[in-house]
Amino acid sequence: MATISDVVTEKGSDVVRIGPDNTVFEAIRAMVDANCGALLVTEDDEIAGIITERDYLRRIALEGRTSKETLVKEIMSAPVLYVEPSCEVEEALALMTDRRIRHLPVVAEDTLKGIVSIGDLVRFQTKEQSFHIQYLEEYISAR
Repeated sequence: MATISDVVTEKGSDVVRIGPDNTVFEAIRAMVDANCGALLVTEDDEIAGIITERDYLRRIALEGRTSKETLVKEIMSAPVLYVEPSCEVEEALALMTDRRIRHLPVVAEDTLKGIVSIGDLVRFQTKEQSFHIQYLEEYISAR
């Protein structure tokens, strides 16, 4: 079975981070620059929370706040659910679906190893299935 470690190895372990005392505007700018939908909020290399596009919509846009005056720590989601690298992809997808979240940090022995999105996991599974289908087609054709 494929694990989250396989996904992180393929995707890469870079994680875009922001501090809790940065403004939400700075967080949104960082998301746009990195073309991602979430930033891990860290303080002294510890995970403090996560800020997502959904947090922005619910806690800034709908509440009439301004992104330039609101701090990340005021709207971030915390505590953060995470998975270990040994977690199976299907298990992580089930967790994300059940909890209605789209991003999961990957942590091993208190060390951040990466972050995966639901899109990363679906892409990985699709690639794996395509490989298996191709293998089976070649096997059948060889007979």
